[in-house]
Amino acid sequence: MARKPNYPFERMERERQKAAKATEKANAKRDQRERERALADPTGAAPSGEPADES
Repeated sequence: MARKPNYPFERMERERQKAAKATEKANAKRDQRERERALADPTGAAPSGEPADES
């Protein structure tokens, strides 16, 4: 006897897996950008987003 499909659950699982994959991809891209910035910045200082005060 064939099983009765549970369409809402199956769709929810597909969407959950897709979201997890998208999150992993976004994290990988962020990590890659951070590595590239670290290599480009020889001082190793993280950008603070605030302008430097030259007094």
